[in-house]
Amino acid sequence: MSVDEYLEAEKDAAMRHEYIAGQIFAIAGASDAHNTIALNFASRARSDLRSSSCRVYISDMKVWIEAVQAFYYPDVVVTYDPEDNGEYSKMKPCLIVEVTSPTTTVMDHREKLQAYRKIPSLREYVMMAQHEMLVEIYRLDSRGHWWFETYGPEQSFALESVNLEIAVKDLYEGVVLRPWPASLPEPPTNPI
Repeated sequence: MSVDEYLEAEKDAAMRHEYIAGQIFAIAGASDAHNTIALNFASRARSDLRSSSCRVYISDMKVWIEAVQAFYYPDVVVTYDPEDNGEYSKMKPCLIVEVTSPTTTVMDHREKLQAYRKIPSLREYVMMAQHEMLVEIYRLDSRGHWWFETYGPEQSFALESVNLEIAVKDLYEGVVLRPWPASLPEPPTNPI
């Protein structure tokens, strides 16, 4: 399928699909915890960044990654480039957030991590677990090197790309944490 065919079909699709090098893949629905964590992050970011040029999008905004010919639907996307004004997709995000689940964690930690790092404008990629209070951040420094950091329940973290500081526990407000399924291997922890 061509990019244009995918974009046209996705406008009227009953469910969302991600596009990777000509193939499309359906996206499953998200849990209560997943939705609440993503909404908590997006609400906080939107509130704190309202007076800036940053724009915050949640779950239904696609990101185009030209280097890998892919469209993904991150849980939260933040962009501040006024030229990144596509109606259905963004190409120049500075921050991408994914809430990991048992079915997406490997893809979020490997495939998406590698793809997102190829976006020239991206400065930070944040992953938040939905089975425990854990935030993982991949951050690009001024010399072009990516760094990996983790934060737990009693910590706060700063997002340099948007000048925002958040307490981990605030992102999990109203969330019922359920244990990782015993039938699945633990999520990867493979920093760069």
